[in-house]
Amino acid sequence: MSIAIIDYGMGNLRSVQKAFEFLGYEAIVTDKKEEIDQAEKIVLPGVGAFRDAIKTIRTKKLDKEIYKAVENGKPFLGICLGMQLAFDKSYEYGEYEGLGLLKGDIVKLPDNVKVPHIGWNSLTVKKKSPLFEGLPEEPYVYFVHSYYLETSEPIVSATTFYGKEIQVAAQKDNIYVTQFHPEKSGDIGLKILKNFGGL
Repeated sequence: MSIAIIDYGMGNLRSVQKAFEFLGYEAIVTDKKEEIDQAEKIVLPGVGAFRDAIKTIRTKKLDKEIYKAVENGKPFLGICLGMQLAFDKSYEYGEYEGLGLLKGDIVKLPDNVKVPHIGWNSLTVKKKSPLFEGLPEEPYVYFVHSYYLETSEPIVSATTFYGKEIQVAAQKDNIYVTQFHPEKSGDIGLKILKNFGGL
């Protein structure tokens, strides 16, 4: 069972890889077309600026590999910046087109809260998702972000409260995205990654 963690030069790729390896999955960090093609599942992690990330992904033509994998029905997991990149548009330091895998915009957290949002918050699960199978009520997960999702589409699978209710996870077909970091979220995060690995 191979999982390709897409390497575009931004993010905590090794910690995501280590979490999957701990769970017994074969996970490779790669930007090679052949390895992404051969993998059964795709993970797009990331930490940093949206603008730089989407530019690098397009320059390396990794967007084409992502589209192909999703079209072929491979489970896709976007984490943190990887989640944001999956949507239509981000307003981080300007306005930038995302991958458009899901409909929605990435906007700045409200002014009345501390930015970036760093720390543990509980999830309110909004719809049944394979990622959340077997989790306790309102599980705590770890966040580091300054921007968040706004969508009116019926794809939001979890929210949290940070100054107001914000959307922090979404799912449509074989696409799963989380604003929080499963690989930094202890046993709850490992369970989420195990659920993804078992899809």
